[in-house]
Amino acid sequence: MGCYMKKSILLFIIFLFPFVVKAEDINLAENAKSAIMIEASTGEIIYEKNAHEKLPPASMTKMMSMLIIMENIEAGKLKWDEIVTASVKASSMGGSQIFLEAGEKMSVLELLKGIAIGSGNDATMALAERISGSESEFVKLMNSKAQDLKLKNTNFKNPTGLDAENHYSSAYDMAIIAKELVKHKKILEFTSIYEDYLRQNTDKKFWLVNTNRLVRFYQGVDGLKTGYTEEAGYCLTSTAKKNGLRLITVVMNEPDSNTRNNETTAMLDYGFNAYSVDNVIKSDTSLGKIEVEMGNKKKVDFYALEDINILNNNSKEKRNVSYNIKLDKVVSPLKKNDVVGKLEVIENNKVISQVDLIVLEDVSKANIIKVFIRNLEDIIKGIS
Repeated sequence: MGCYMKKSILLFIIFLFPFVVKAEDINLAENAKSAIMIEASTGEIIYEKNAHEKLPPASMTKMMSMLIIMENIEAGKLKWDEIVTASVKASSMGGSQIFLEAGEKMSVLELLKGIAIGSGNDATMALAERISGSESEFVKLMNSKAQDLKLKNTNFKNPTGLDAENHYSSAYDMAIIAKELVKHKKILEFTSIYEDYLRQNTDKKFWLVNTNRLVRFYQGVDGLKTGYTEEAGYCLTSTAKKNGLRLITVVMNEPDSNTRNNETTAMLDYGFNAYSVDNVIKSDTSLGKIEVEMGNKKKVDFYALEDINILNNNSKEKRNVSYNIKLDKVVSPLKKNDVVGKLEVIENNKVISQVDLIVLEDVSKANIIKVFIRNLEDIIKGIS
């Protein structure tokens, strides 16, 4: 994109919102060894308990597997209707499964259903092998993505979450993975299904029932992933949305599934009662125009990469928030989704979050004649 010379445009717009305070004095997830609740769009922590302790995550591991699968689909490397053949290894995984047979063929869409709804270890392995060729190579992708997300207390040894030495994560890290995963809206279409069938219209029709019972019994829950092994205990990463507020909760090492569900429900109840979210900037709204040197278009609109929200604690005093836009000096050609700057959210002279600024259209290089005419027009304007 050529050279980058920063320039700042300070937006003197003051937004008044309640001050955010974590619920440290609230006794939530009493039986969990570790727990956390965050707001999905901002990542702000509402509640935490031993949130950075390294623990076995069981099948919540599959959130990272699903994140990589979704990224491959959206990058065009994997197609929804592509047929995948199950290997001997995939068919012999054991544990929670959709009972793939070696050599059985199933579409990517059906396999992902098997993971998201039924927590199928065999379905997870089949897609891992399709994407990376082997389990070990897929695990490298998982750990590389964990590094990209700056997860300090996570290390994966397999894509399924079966107990393994040195396979661990934390409630905080699981919440961050979930935060990334819910950005892929299609995944919630699967994780919100309570029951479905695989192998329809065959003599091997298989009934899928969501391992996350809250999908059926708690209004607004549309994901995300349960987990259980003898070492990990009962785990659950849940997400729910009400009145524009999306919460993500994680509980780890609960004594049983009922306690896991009850404590997650109590966390969600508290979060939805005590907090709300206001949208400040929408990602589909132009924030202005940026000059494109040598471009076929002289200026182009720029946008925030994602919505910017403010989390409100409904019982606290309001705060002042301002925004600082830093634009790069850009030279054509530009492609759709190219980053052209940063938007900083500022509170008390401190940057509390930032988001990339992007363009939503291609800008090709202008031809020599067009550049000459444009420069001549600028000279004439300067003289006049």
